[in-house]
Amino acid sequence: MKKKINYAEIMKETGILTVAVAIIAAAVYFFLVPSHASVSSISGLGIVLSNFIPLPLSAITMILNVVLLLIGFVTCGKEFGVKTVYTSVMLPVFLGLFEMLFPNFGSMTDSQELDVLCYILVVSVGLSILFNRNASSGGLDIVAKIMNKYLHMELGKAMSLSGMCVALSAALVYDKKTVVLSILGTYFNGIILDHFIFDNNIKRRVCIITKKEEELRQFITRDLHSGATIYEAIGAYHFEKHNEIITIVDKSEYQKLMKFINELDPKAFITVYNVSSMKYQPKSGAF
Repeated sequence: MKKKINYAEIMKETGILTVAVAIIAAAVYFFLVPSHASVSSISGLGIVLSNFIPLPLSAITMILNVVLLLIGFVTCGKEFGVKTVYTSVMLPVFLGLFEMLFPNFGSMTDSQELDVLCYILVVSVGLSILFNRNASSGGLDIVAKIMNKYLHMELGKAMSLSGMCVALSAALVYDKKTVVLSILGTYFNGIILDHFIFDNNIKRRVCIITKKEEELRQFITRDLHSGATIYEAIGAYHFEKHNEIITIVDKSEYQKLMKFINELDPKAFITVYNVSSMKYQPKSGAF
């Protein structure tokens, strides 16, 4: 049976990706370009190359992204999906649009340091939206994936290394202050981006001991559509036996769960742990 295409979902996803790319392009054009810094991005490398190549930044970015996309398809195959192609093309399109609407745009802050700081904050919002939609802006993400595949480097380290190489390229054109700002900007951009993405992906391991065990179990499995594990716990003082229900939930599910427990059994004993990653590797022959 042929799978029905959900056009509404495609339109929604395209809209979200477009907004994210627009935010990234705005950060580049209104903050990164006036600062002359080269902060861990293809656009940053494009700013440096624009001093040697008589082309607008949008054209240089488009050429770099197309070349990297072709290399990515050849070296990494299907890892580079439609979303990456779309965002890689739309970024220079938005840059070109800003170049036409706001030609010769100067600094909004009249401070190189503030321009770099504003770029980091704004671009991190756009990138976090893309990454949390399982997409990327192309560019250095492609370089990092190639390094990950052929040099067996961790993806995070590959991103940092390629970003630092771009930041150091500012030394070809600009003064020492701009080079230092580019390196520091690359470092802090990684920290802020990790904060946006990591905090959004954190799950919580909730352990509950309650007298109303069955009601809680049904709420977790039927209302939250989540799994749970039940262990027998023995109190050390009176050696009383209790069942402990353990479940792992995301942020929204956690709020619903806490509200339900407070209404169901305010005296329930609850412990909560943050979980950054989960992995299940069944052994041979395991169910």
